[in-house]
Amino acid sequence: MEVLEVLGYISALIIGISLGLIGGGGSILAVPVLAYLFSVNEKVATAYSLFIVGASALVGGLKQHLKGYVDWRTAVVFGIPAIVGVTMVRHYVVPALPDVLFTISDFDFTRRMAMFGLFAILMIPAAFSMLKKRKECPEKNDGKVSYNYSLILVEGLLVGSITGMIGAGGGFLIIPALVILANIKMKVAVGTSLIIIAFKSLMGFFLGDALTMDVDWVFLSIFTLISLLGIFIGSYLSNFIDGQKLKKGFGYFIFAMAIFIFYMEFFVNK
Repeated sequence: MEVLEVLGYISALIIGISLGLIGGGGSILAVPVLAYLFSVNEKVATAYSLFIVGASALVGGLKQHLKGYVDWRTAVVFGIPAIVGVTMVRHYVVPALPDVLFTISDFDFTRRMAMFGLFAILMIPAAFSMLKKRKECPEKNDGKVSYNYSLILVEGLLVGSITGMIGAGGGFLIIPALVILANIKMKVAVGTSLIIIAFKSLMGFFLGDALTMDVDWVFLSIFTLISLLGIFIGSYLSNFIDGQKLKKGFGYFIFAMAIFIFYMEFFVNK
């Protein structure tokens, strides 16, 4: 086993530990780990990331369900359009994208640049979402959950499509949408978002990538199991370590990773 592969599996464990410690965000590192340590292409990296993100979010979501922090009706209402969005992108859009999207002079703008460039851009608001404190939003006077169905449909399709392109969960987009569009408490929005991320990521993978590419199930299973093991280790360590204090540092790390990805794709690998 090569050194980079060893580092890759160690990173898989770190992804899980970070998820267990800070409650989210760690899975966004799956794409760069797969791309740069295991040298898989952009299609495979984003596809495998969907499976890893989905499995990790499912474990986290079920843990939140046991605490009473999942609104299943909201998960279904928001999750259905998100599943449609990610499935359409993974099954039809990504396989149809040419290797080179367009050329300006002697500069080729490739599919890899587009997918990883978008990924790097969206890592920045994800990092900022970890740097700022979450504020509990007051409920409406009647205290009832209400839905803005038209906006939820648009938001769900948009988030699902973005997830399909970059292979990440998009919790930083889903959580505020649930608070604003469904009028639910922040803790419930966090737990519900994990269930939405789990189902849209796994459905996008199985209905999209699993039907359009050859999947290395042995590698994907090992990587995912190591990440899941990390979640339980992180959950145990959270009894001794304040995850919120680590969250700020992790946010800065994700910001640095976004710059690294942009540099690698547009200056080194161009």
